[in-house]
Amino acid sequence: MAKKGKKFQESLKLIDRHTLYDVTEAIDLLLKTSKANFDETIDLSVRLGVDPRHADQQVRGAVVLPHGTGRTRKVLVIAKGDKQKEAEEAGADFVGADDMVAKIQNEGWLDFDVVVATPDMMGVVGRIGRILGPKGLMPNPKSGTVTFEVGKAVEEIKAGKVEYRVDKASIVHVPIGKASFGAEKLRENFVTMMDTLIKAKPASSKGRYLRSVFVSSTMGPGIKINGQKIMEKAIDKEKNS
Repeated sequence: MAKKGKKFQESLKLIDRHTLYDVTEAIDLLLKTSKANFDETIDLSVRLGVDPRHADQQVRGAVVLPHGTGRTRKVLVIAKGDKQKEAEEAGADFVGADDMVAKIQNEGWLDFDVVVATPDMMGVVGRIGRILGPKGLMPNPKSGTVTFEVGKAVEEIKAGKVEYRVDKASIVHVPIGKASFGAEKLRENFVTMMDTLIKAKPASSKGRYLRSVFVSSTMGPGIKINGQKIMEKAIDKEKNS
């Protein structure tokens, strides 16, 4: 087993691994344990009470975090005609049609983070599905990346839109900001992401939905949050709305 670094060991001493922290406590503690000499990414990991092998228990979508993720994402838009101009005006980094597909197919070019495509171009994009799919870059209607509203899609991605998807282990991993954001912005991003996951709960999911909730910095240990408390607040909020 790899030996943990000195800073990690020091951070670990600040955390009671048997405690379920509330959100405010966890984020304050998270910032205290973020000791790297660079601006660490803050990650949220949530294990859900779903079986992703079943189509009706897939949890997938996208949400615009109020304070973004702190990362600038390169966007490729595959579209034709006026939609190309719309994408460029919205701030897309790369815009094209068959030429972009050929560049990816023939040159292995992948210098982008997100692909947005209009529905009429998905037949063309399908040619490079085997390249984009394994890297999580394939456009999908559920994440809002297959749309005729390319300008809106680009603006949302640039503003901090993040995609989430439950993996084979029933876990959703998603970044919710940078350590430099401070506690309040991270808390607001956290709440937005958790509200989104709770609203995405499949009707066929039975039993406890939020099995475990952890936040961590790039180089720091995970901090466990009281997921049941979050779920109860969400239920109360829905009853009072």
